[in-house]
Amino acid sequence: MQSKQLLMLVGDYVEDYEVMVPFQMLLMVGHRVDAVCPGKKAGETIATAIHDFEGDQTYSEKRGHNFRLNADFDQIRREKYDGLLIPGGRAPEYLRLNPQVLELVRYFAEAKKPLAALCHGPQLLTAAGVVRGRACTAYPAVRPELEAAGASWVEPSGNLDSAHVDGNLVTAPAWPAHPAWIRAFLQVLGTPVG
Repeated sequence: MQSKQLLMLVGDYVEDYEVMVPFQMLLMVGHRVDAVCPGKKAGETIATAIHDFEGDQTYSEKRGHNFRLNADFDQIRREKYDGLLIPGGRAPEYLRLNPQVLELVRYFAEAKKPLAALCHGPQLLTAAGVVRGRACTAYPAVRPELEAAGASWVEPSGNLDSAHVDGNLVTAPAWPAHPAWIRAFLQVLGTPVG
């Protein structure tokens, strides 16, 4: 298997599981993952948030761990990466206000490189204007944004554990979908999965 170089776009209050688990899963299969955050450098940390489903009308939120970045946002060369991952949580809500972030997302979409977004991560896709005519899923509260941006909504399974693939785009509704989301992303990358 040929190792791929992947970029993970994160920020403070990214969802804890959605950054840590995919990061570790992709390293485990032999890929390199550079986790970057605008305004922060390699070695610095971001705060995470733990979102849980506890029977309320929406998820609950608690402070999570600190996640250490391993690359500098300002020094990345986007063309060297084979794919982009966008976890959810609070981070996409404000990262979508950063023009450099939106340009980065557009680059991966226009280059038709594998692009994976989870939970609230598709908020970056809508802000970047790259979902028109695409079929996507996300955390259900993001559905109005996706539809307003011209995407076709794909209803997630009742357990939020499904993923959807539309060409180079892999989306999923929340961290319970990690196995399906990462498997689909690996397939789009051309990484053999059992």
